[in-house]
Amino acid sequence: MTICIRPYASHDWDFLAHIHDRARLDELRLSVGLNAFRTLAQTAQGEGLFDGQLYVAEQDERIVGFIAADEGEITWLYVDPDHYRQGVGRALLRHVLITAKGRMSTSVLDGNDPALQLYLSEGFEIIETREGTLQGLDGVRARGHILARRFPF
Repeated sequence: MTICIRPYASHDWDFLAHIHDRARLDELRLSVGLNAFRTLAQTAQGEGLFDGQLYVAEQDERIVGFIAADEGEITWLYVDPDHYRQGVGRALLRHVLITAKGRMSTSVLDGNDPALQLYLSEGFEIIETREGTLQGLDGVRARGHILARRFPF
């Protein structure tokens, strides 16, 4: 099936919220636990979802994922759980990488091996591992990996 990537439009919001909220639960199960869950509605503004470029992936006219990037950093990448391991995340990532200039970075929570493997397979390398608290959740300890990819690859 063909994956079409296009810029975000305001009428996409409900689909993004649904995708994020489902996929974030999976991410947290693999990493810091469900007590860290916050909906997209609770985090989008404070964590800069709209600060840079925001794209959605469509398959059969249905939104199945999204990615956001800002000033050399991939800040959000979520895929509808019903579409995991079907190339959606890779297509979104490659779409952003095609236009990137210089270094591109991102972060992945320790334990989120599917995301880590995607980035590593696309030429990213772990450059640092940090421990601390999650943004906006002072009581939730986390360990995360900072990854970077240099261009040209």
